[in-house]
Amino acid sequence: MKRDVNDARMRLDRWLWAARHYKTRSLAAEAVGGGAVRLNNRRAKPGAGVKPGDRIRLRKGPYEIDLVVRDMSTRRGPASEAAKLYEETAESRAKREMTQLQLKNMPVSLYEGKGRPTKRDRRQIERLRRQGPEV
Repeated sequence: MKRDVNDARMRLDRWLWAARHYKTRSLAAEAVGGGAVRLNNRRAKPGAGVKPGDRIRLRKGPYEIDLVVRDMSTRRGPASEAAKLYEETAESRAKREMTQLQLKNMPVSLYEGKGRPTKRDRRQIERLRRQGPEV
């Protein structure tokens, strides 16, 4: 049986690795299996076939990235070559930049994670407990 050139498919985990979205293929497979990657708005397995024109949605930390597959590659090349394998949608880029701005402008956490209370802290806590609820 002869395959059409336009019907060329590639494993999803391998494509994500070749497009430099994940450092190793096993990390890509883990992300796909964990549900962080969707293919054509459906949950996919690492071995799912990807072809040009497919839409991939990645969830990496606080960011969601929507990609359109443009080309295939059998090897992991330089970043300039990997960038030609996909195109990020304009909405995705705008949403990612907005999230980045929100994270940048977010106030620093009030809890400093000091750990165990010091003797002074314990005395202040005891003083507050002895006073009882204020009415």
